[in-house]
Formats: sequence, C-alpha cells, structure tokens
Amino acid sequence: MFIIFLSVISLIIWRPKGLNEWIPTAIGAAITIFLGIVPLDDIYKILDIVSGASITILSTIIMSIVLESIGFFNWVAFNLVKKAKGSGTLLYIFVNLICFLTTIFFNNDGSILITTPIIIHMTKYLKLKPHQKIPYLLSGALIATASSAPIAISNISNLIALKIVGIDLNSYIEMMFIPSMIGIVTIASLLYLYYKKAIPKKITQNFTDPLTGQINIKIDWWMFRVCMVIVVAVRASFFILTPFGIPMEWIALAGAILIIMIRWYKAGKGVKDVISKTPWHILIFAFSMYVLVYGLQNVGLTSFLVTYFQPLVESSHLNASLTMGILLTFLSNLFNNLPAVMIGTLSLTDMGLDLHTLQLSYLANVLGSDIGSLITPVGTLATLIWMYILKSNRIRFTWGQYIKVAVLVIPIGLITSLVALYFWNEWFIFK
Repeated sequence: MFIIFLSVISLIIWRPKGLNEWIPTAIGAAITIFLGIVPLDDIYKILDIVSGASITILSTIIMSIVLESIGFFNWVAFNLVKKAKGSGTLLYIFVNLICFLTTIFFNNDGSILITTPIIIHMTKYLKLKPHQKIPYLLSGALIATASSAPIAISNISNLIALKIVGIDLNSYIEMMFIPSMIGIVTIASLLYLYYKKAIPKKITQNFTDPLTGQINIKIDWWMFRVCMVIVVAVRASFFILTPFGIPMEWIALAGAILIIMIRWYKAGKGVKDVISKTPWHILIFAFSMYVLVYGLQNVGLTSFLVTYFQPLVESSHLNASLTMGILLTFLSNLFNNLPAVMIGTLSLTDMGLDLHTLQLSYLANVLGSDIGSLITPVGTLATLIWMYILKSNRIRFTWGQYIKVAVLVIPIGLITSLVALYFWNEWFIFK
C-alpha cells in the first residue's frame, strides 16, 4: 500500500507530459480496491464524505468562471492599479486583500485561478521588471491559499474533515477566524519585509489596458451587480440555512445554476465555457485520494500515528495544538495537504479524546494543512497550479526560489497562529 501511495504522489509531483493529477490517483485507487485493501463498506463512507464537499467547491468555481466571462477580473486588475495612486506599497496591500477576499468568496484553488491572472495583468499595466513582479505574485499566492483557513467552506479538505469531526460552520469560524487571521497577517508582513527593496516605491499612473489600448475597462454592470448579489447570498446561506439541515451542496448548486441562467437570459451565452473550464476531474481526484488514504489507514498508518502522538496531544491543550499543527505541516509538504488532513483527522478520531481537545487538535490540523503546507510547492494543489500559471506566462520562478522565501516566513506564521489558536480558545471560547 505504501508503494502504491508513494508512486501516486510521485506522479502527481512529476506530472510527466502534463499528466493530470486525477489519472495516477484514479489508477492507484483502482489498484487499492482491486487488492481488497479498501472494502466496499469503506467506499460508501468515502462517497458520503467526499461528494457534498466536491459539489460545493465545483459550484463556486462555476460562479467564478461566469464572473470572468463578463470581464470582472480584468476590470479588478485595472482598478487595483488606479486605486494605489502611484504607491507600490499600497498596491501590495490591495493585492493581498483582493487575494484574501477572493478565497473567502470562492475557494483557494479558484482564488489562484482568478487572482494570478489579475496580478499578471496588473504587472503588464505597470511594465514591472521581473524581480518586481515576484513580491506581488508570491504574496498573492501564499495569502490566497492560506486564506482558506478562516472559514471552512474555502477548502475541500476543510469541508471533508469538518464533517468527520462534527463541528458546524458557525462554531468553526468562532474558534478559528481570529487565530488564522493572526497567522495570515504575520505572513503578509514578513513577505513585505523580505521584499521591501524589490517593491517599487512609486508606480506609473499613466497607463492603458495592454489588451485593448483603452483607458477604461468595459464591464456589464447589471450582470456584475446581480452576480455579486447571488455570490454573497449563497455564502450567507451556508451559515443561515445549514443549521436547519439544508445540505451545503444544494445551496451552492442552486447558486451556480441561477447565475448561469441569468447570464444566458441577459447575454445569450450558454454553458460551453463553463463545461470546458470547470475542473470536473476534482470529483475523481478527491474520491481517489481518499480511497488511498483509507487504504493507508487500513494497513496501520493511523494506528502508528496514534501510538506515537497521542501522549503528546493528551498532555496539554497547547501541546495538542502545536503537535498536530506541526505534524500536519510535515505530512502536507511530504505528500500534499489533501490526504494529509484526512490522515490527521482519522488519527484524532481514533485517540479517544475529549471533545475540547479533539476540536482544538482538529483546528490545529487545519492550520498545518492550510498554512504549514505552503513551505513547498507540493504542499497544496493551489500552489502547483500557481507555478504552472507562471510557467505558462513565461514568468521564471523556480521551486528553489519559492522554498527559499517560504521557509523563512511560513513556519513563523504557522507557530504564531497555533499559539493564538490555543490562547483564543482557552481564554474566550472555552473559558
């Protein structure tokens, strides 16, 4: 089983000839099922856990594709530069803010797909030198990915693990929002200090759209307003309606269908671009990856982790937070945060912890898988997508350059958020 798993992860990282990540995971899952390592009963459990979260994430990605089609993201890039009023530092703040908000409204993978082209457009407006582009691009990517931690609905692995542990969305935000935001702000601040000399103090204010040569960007404002109302309503409904037993995926799916129908009514545009751009393979990837994780569990990985880490987790709530956060950081950077958070969560449920310790440890899991995973590009699918987008746009930035920066800022941001998680919950939530 370990050979199968390591082979799959190696192919995901290597991606020979652009091999899509769902292919090796599907093959590995099929072999695992064929060998009987994961029985039929486990397959039903996995389908129940994965399906709802996958549909929710896909629905939000569909919404982002519709917004892109009406020119929203190019308009954002243009206006980010205008609002900065000639200040490179102010532009840095705006870039991080827009990346944070995009993840909150959509999800981390969708945010990378949306914000990276926005930032690339922005650097074209400003005609920045290569070394001046990286502070905006890298900080945007790290903040966009880390911003899946404050609310569970911005990351498929968070949604899946949330269901296993049994924390509702409102409780999650109450316990997690402040500690994770402390870590995110810490990372953004450290990145600014690291790149302070590369960030231009002054940027040009005389620019036009490099695609059209126009001074202003045209956008369908009626469509924009209606679409944004739908997006906000869907996000709000997650918190308002799910306590009444309405599945989150139904809400997300209804929002996606509604926004597609409105675009068709107003612009006469069908669903061809939505079908072609939506990563439907995420359903196969998520299911297959969790089959592999269940296979590892069935051959004793979680038992091993329980044996060696349970004493530390039970010793104190601070140790629980630090232990699980650091463990998930290691696992995520070793073989991606998607299976890592599942392994960590299953290990916790086998430890027989009291509810307080279990929930705190789970939230530390999330910080490790959402923030700690950013030390290497392999840690998250979002980071791998980001590296691919840079390469496609002929922006040179190697894995070595990435790790050189990330290893200096991410561990500090992680530890800060883990300690904040402990004190916030001990002093304010479970007092």
